[in-house]
Amino acid sequence: MKKPLIAILGAGLGGTIAAFEIKAAVGSKADVTVVSQGDTFHFVPSNPWVAVGWRARRDIEIELPPVMKKKGIGFIGVGARRVHPTENRVELNDGANLAYDYLVIATGPELAFDEIPGLGPQVGFTQSICHVDHAEKTAAAFEAFVQNPGPIVVGAVQGASCFGPAYEFAMILDTELRRRKLRDKVPMTFVTSEPYIGHLGLDGVGDTKGLLESELRNRHIKWITNARVLKAEAGVLDVEEVAEDGSVKVHHELPFALSMMLPAFRGVPAIRGIEGLTNPRGFVLIDANQRNPAFPNILALGVTVAIPPIGKTPVPVGVPKTGFMIESMVTAIARNLAALLDGRPATAEATWNAICLADFGDGGVAFMAQPQLPPRNVNWSAEGRWVHLAKVGFEKYFLGKVRRGEGEPVFEKMALDLLGAHKLKT
Repeated sequence: MKKPLIAILGAGLGGTIAAFEIKAAVGSKADVTVVSQGDTFHFVPSNPWVAVGWRARRDIEIELPPVMKKKGIGFIGVGARRVHPTENRVELNDGANLAYDYLVIATGPELAFDEIPGLGPQVGFTQSICHVDHAEKTAAAFEAFVQNPGPIVVGAVQGASCFGPAYEFAMILDTELRRRKLRDKVPMTFVTSEPYIGHLGLDGVGDTKGLLESELRNRHIKWITNARVLKAEAGVLDVEEVAEDGSVKVHHELPFALSMMLPAFRGVPAIRGIEGLTNPRGFVLIDANQRNPAFPNILALGVTVAIPPIGKTPVPVGVPKTGFMIESMVTAIARNLAALLDGRPATAEATWNAICLADFGDGGVAFMAQPQLPPRNVNWSAEGRWVHLAKVGFEKYFLGKVRRGEGEPVFEKMALDLLGAHKLKT
């Protein structure tokens, strides 16, 4: 009798770990196959380091087919063209089809640079650190920049849901420019759709507002909040600063010699626009057990999951899906798939908590929210050089975990350690 097939779309931070954890959970009861756009895993949290030359691409990438084979997991590296949920099949980019019994969508987002004229590294005038390809291009742009320094603009546009890397990159640029004795030649501005510095799409965590404002102030980085980016042109970012009532408060034309602006996200073309599966932005609709209500044999995790914003803001702000959240979704899905294969109901739920290490090159800020959205049982943030060291250690640990094909919950372990330190302090 043919075994059920569990197909996993995506091999990033969520999809790769999901493959390992799901295979461990279901064992010989089902086959597991990963469909990825390419054969390589990249550790996305290290992209800000790549963008200033602190890491090379080879330092943060792993060839996945040998790892998957060792774990008894199938691997297809051609990518998916379209999901056909009513037929339980995935149409692949090479024209082949993959029939599935269960589908786990972990594709991550499509980057919506095209929603703002002139935005993005492909046909626009701003850089990105969302993908290692972009980070490498940003590194080249930075090396050209230091030969003729000028103003820098860094931030996240309206609709963005990933703010931590923008703060990281601004601070890392500051650190690197000081090391090169060029900081005095570079005015810097941080531009964000957040209603206040440190909002992070979470209405702040602990004192992230105070900590991040202090960091920006100490590093002589000006900021503009409630910012709506209208367009980017060669050397100029056109920005409206919006008042609380939605009216335009100030119009800014910000000159730049280098700019990195994080875009809004949307669902990938393979799933976007499928009625019942996704919302209007193309993110997958799920219930409390990570299952799609219209197609319950489809589960989803990570950035591709639809989460409503935390509340109304003058400029649209999305909710981030941090590593801890993604990892808890993976665990819930693995448990639910094992239950379904045994004929039991899927009852496991993800723990909607957030944990983040934001590295600033010579220090950093850490925060933890349990649950992610307020009111919270734990609402903690801290700063110090230890955050930089912790992120370096985390990078090495996570890459080692992927190379070994292990799926243990490292974010949960880190959260428990940080929570223990928090309890000791309080």
